[in-house]
Amino acid sequence: MEREDVVNENRPLDPAEQNHLLDGITLLLTHTLPAGWEQATVQYAGLGSRTETRLQYKHLAQQFPTRIEPPAELEELFTALRSGMYSPGTGTWFTAVFTLDFPFTYNITYERQAEPDLSAPPPASVYEKELEAFPRDPEHTPSWLSEAAAQGGERIRNAKLFDSLTPEGTPVVDRAPVPAEQREALLTYLEKCPIVLAAHSYQEDMIDPSLTPRVPLTFHTDGVWVWPGASAYYLRVHDVAPDPELVEHIRAVDFLVPQPGRDELNEALEVITGPRG
Repeated sequence: MEREDVVNENRPLDPAEQNHLLDGITLLLTHTLPAGWEQATVQYAGLGSRTETRLQYKHLAQQFPTRIEPPAELEELFTALRSGMYSPGTGTWFTAVFTLDFPFTYNITYERQAEPDLSAPPPASVYEKELEAFPRDPEHTPSWLSEAAAQGGERIRNAKLFDSLTPEGTPVVDRAPVPAEQREALLTYLEKCPIVLAAHSYQEDMIDPSLTPRVPLTFHTDGVWVWPGASAYYLRVHDVAPDPELVEHIRAVDFLVPQPGRDELNEALEVITGPRG
């Protein structure tokens, strides 16, 4: 999961206040985890407007941990902790790993230099937001952070619905089919990523106009790509694969649906409509 934005407006937390948040995390987990849990691990990563929280636990009868969806409150607590641990000039940590042993024994480690492990590469605006929210002196700024923020990076990429159109407006597609075992995961990703633009109507099917118009007039984004909602429709109805580069990107992030930040949503909207103002 990811928060929409991060702004460093909170005052620094003293050690007692930090411990209070950690106790809150412990209490939340004990009420969230299923009966019989032995150990739980939370990995929280934060970078500018992008945050991700992963939760897994080990059951007494299990050899390997099970990953589950974390409650929204868990991310809020870690975000408050990260903001409250900011130190002027030196910044704050990027990744925290919180381990809880049944019932209330916990340990937490913080990574303040290495780039956080995010499910999808963020655009340059996320790195810029990090330095705006948590300013650092040059000697305390990791090279990967300063270089990414300075580069400006590519804009969010716009996926092509079809390869081309004939003069009559018929779609032309020459793409490898989506493997059957990946089809549902790909559809879930295409449909579950946030919508940045939508019309309250449907478009006619361009491949089979005899069908009832059900093609969604929407655009989705994952913060790296933006694509029309029609991509999922044509895959589902006609087995037309989406833009091959978008498909490769989704495979690379293991079909995990992210929640882009506000800056990324605004950037995706500009890719579709053009800059505002």
